[in-house]
Amino acid sequence: MKKITIAKGDGIGPEIMDATLAIILAAGADIEIEEIEVGEKVYLAGNPSGIAKESWDIIRKNKIFLKAPITTPQGGGYKSLNVSIRKFLGLYSNVRPCMSLHPFVKTKHPIMDLVIVRENEEDLYAGIEHQQTDEVVQCLKLISRPGCEKIVRYAFEFAKQQGRKKVTCFTKDNIMKQTDGLFHKVFDEIAKEYPEIENEHWIIDIGAAKMADTPELFDVIVMPNLYGDVLSDVAAQITGSVGLAGSANIGEVCAMFEAIHGSAPLIAGQNIANPSGLLNGAIMMLNHIGETEVAAKVQNAWLKTLEEGIHTFDIFNNETSKQKVSTKEFAKAVIENLGKRPTLLKPATQNDTSALQLPKYKRKPAALKELVGVDIFVHWNGTEANELAERLQLVESDGIKLSMITNRGIKVWPDGFNETFCTDHWRCRFQHESGNKIEKQTIIDLLANGLKHNIDTIKTENLYSFDGKPGYSLGQGQ
Repeated sequence: MKKITIAKGDGIGPEIMDATLAIILAAGADIEIEEIEVGEKVYLAGNPSGIAKESWDIIRKNKIFLKAPITTPQGGGYKSLNVSIRKFLGLYSNVRPCMSLHPFVKTKHPIMDLVIVRENEEDLYAGIEHQQTDEVVQCLKLISRPGCEKIVRYAFEFAKQQGRKKVTCFTKDNIMKQTDGLFHKVFDEIAKEYPEIENEHWIIDIGAAKMADTPELFDVIVMPNLYGDVLSDVAAQITGSVGLAGSANIGEVCAMFEAIHGSAPLIAGQNIANPSGLLNGAIMMLNHIGETEVAAKVQNAWLKTLEEGIHTFDIFNNETSKQKVSTKEFAKAVIENLGKRPTLLKPATQNDTSALQLPKYKRKPAALKELVGVDIFVHWNGTEANELAERLQLVESDGIKLSMITNRGIKVWPDGFNETFCTDHWRCRFQHESGNKIEKQTIIDLLANGLKHNIDTIKTENLYSFDGKPGYSLGQGQ
């Protein structure tokens, strides 16, 4: 018997969790349940993380966590507990199957069957933000080689295990050449290790448009965190409803399973919510812990219930629905169908869908790293870049020269355009006039000179080369 942790969450969470547990236990799931309290009540009781230390201990002990949706209170500096759980527990892979249930759930894409594998720990979801001037705030986008390698390898191993034929990578590396560029580069490297699986790369904007229009072109899609978050909801919705989709959050030690939708407080307590999203998360959990027979039994009963036209209000339609039911009635119908298989929808089979065993990340040999310049970010309320350049040239020393000024990434000096709108946030790049490497003391001297000339420095970023290749972006227009 496997001991799992559950949390009933907020809003509709308790209703759909009760329904989900009733179904999987009736199907014979060999699990022991340990419940914890997380979410809004914990936040409002004065815990800004939304979870108590004792609850963390229980999750880490049991290693398997089935979680209903939670509510993060607005304002007050509350952090998303979903993000915290994924990052603290190293749940680097978010897996979201999106399959059409045509004709029983309305969709414009009747043959859609794809899986989105989303990196879960980094990217903009690091949540590192700062207000730097009156007019400008920043959010740091962090992409690491270990993060890329782990998620890309997971996508290929998942495709291999599931008998899928193609893995597609979505990035925006035509603009973010360092961060998204690294993700794409790692994808190409790892794809070579799986010659039996087709691979391709799409720029995220046209890729997203193509997925929304012709999802049957895709099989497994792997992408960084933010893109994956957005597009997995889009993919779920175009199958028929976000409310039907579950997801798995997989790490090397722990795993969390959930619905992808929110806590829907407006319909909480009315016994009308659709438990299908959390139920599908629980099916993924059962597969993960090796209870593949029970998982297939539950999934087939769920599909059979949909085929019979027994639908909750969110997917009810006059063409294919026969009975509009409550949350409890839907769960009861699924339980009554345990042991039955769908006749038109593709039935689930008892395949090997247990936890993937991936190799540990191995750090590559360190590159030759050389300091070749510095970007000094300045708060300045003027509008003429030439005027700022004249002031900054007063702080130059020892061959270190101002080489460029940008505003919101656009080069405004030298040879800027008068038409370019500028805020009060300026990136000022200093490099050695001969292209030589510089010392960190040089940066300290530049900053000290800036103080003497009333330059309001708000941030610096060192510019490095790695094995002779620039580890930084050019200014737009440079």
